[in-house]
Amino acid sequence: MMEVYAKVLLWVVPLFLILILLEIVYGHYTGKQTYTFMDTLSSLSAGMTNILKDILGLVVVVISYPYLVDTLSVVNLENSFFLYLIAFVCLDFATYWNHRLNHKINFFWNQHVIHHSSEEFNLACALRQSVSDLLGFAALFLIPAAILGVPEEIISILAPLHLFGQFWYHTQHIGKLGILEYIIVTPSQHRVHHAINPIYIDKNLAAIFCVWDRLFGTFQEELEEEPPVYGVLKPVRTWNPLIINYQHLWGMIQDAWHTRSWKEKLTLWWKPTGYRPKDVALKFPRKTINTESPLKKYHTEMSFYQKAWALFQWLSITILLLFLLAQYESFPTYQALLLGGLITVSIFGFTSLMDGHSWSYKFEKGRNFLGLLFFILPYQSAFYLSYIPSLFYFGLIYFSLSIIGLELIAQKDKTNSLHGG
Repeated sequence: MMEVYAKVLLWVVPLFLILILLEIVYGHYTGKQTYTFMDTLSSLSAGMTNILKDILGLVVVVISYPYLVDTLSVVNLENSFFLYLIAFVCLDFATYWNHRLNHKINFFWNQHVIHHSSEEFNLACALRQSVSDLLGFAALFLIPAAILGVPEEIISILAPLHLFGQFWYHTQHIGKLGILEYIIVTPSQHRVHHAINPIYIDKNLAAIFCVWDRLFGTFQEELEEEPPVYGVLKPVRTWNPLIINYQHLWGMIQDAWHTRSWKEKLTLWWKPTGYRPKDVALKFPRKTINTESPLKKYHTEMSFYQKAWALFQWLSITILLLFLLAQYESFPTYQALLLGGLITVSIFGFTSLMDGHSWSYKFEKGRNFLGLLFFILPYQSAFYLSYIPSLFYFGLIYFSLSIIGLELIAQKDKTNSLHGG
């Protein structure tokens, strides 16, 4: 099944990239650009980490849907369009409640904060999907489907389609859509969902059908007098998607460590999102956004050469991922995990350098030498030359050019500092 999903992604990923490029071009020519350079690379990189987590199966299943069907099924519906429709509605209902849980409970917010972390709103930010949702419990919300006897195979077919169907409405270029606003989730409704204005917080949680928001009291119309402000109330202040994925969890761990109350240590995880023990909040305050003041978006100064290097890194890492998807069946599990790990470390490295961390240059240098070793070690080179020689040669070229590029950037930075610019 995972091989099929990899093949589907091999088509979907380029399609999404084309649509993102079209939105960038449209924004340029209409004078309403909704993209910034590093925010876009950060969003796309977050999407890659999520793909890796999914295709490598990095989830611990707490409760599975097949188990629920076998245990709870009381109806045996015929395989028909009606069955697929019921399954899709059940899936959408489950997504609504899973999404609501992620927004409302401190611990679960950690696995969703990545999706809201961009201070822009565009098709690229739709790809900011989690790698911290490592516990598989979402099947609990599919109990209605299990009772109705919806087969696992149908859920497996519809789940990716349901997810891909949430991509299109992450845009600022489409206004309200008339009667459709009462049926499906639209760009206008989802702009509200991504906004941090007090009136918009935790609203419009539905995925496809907006009836759930209207039915369960979480609907909010986009208001002309209240332009959405995007991001999260505690800004992530980084381009690194892996740091974003665990930033909130790390904050909770720190709070649990520092609070003097044993009750708080045990319960803060299950309190409403953003909750902090009083003693810790006073001793270690964290900055939150006041949307009534102008929002100063996260920004790092980068030269033309640094931007070119970042773009080269993203393009090359994307090609590595596409190789993995295209040749998925050729990879033994351990080789897929090794390449997935290399891609993940590469994303961590280049986005950290773009954040300007003092340690990031040495990290990147080590990461690129590690990448070269990955392909030239005898056992590794034997595998790649035997099964995927094109990936072997691409890996050598990519990591060699990266090392050279790093040295050129370092020399350029030294020259600029000597000349005061």
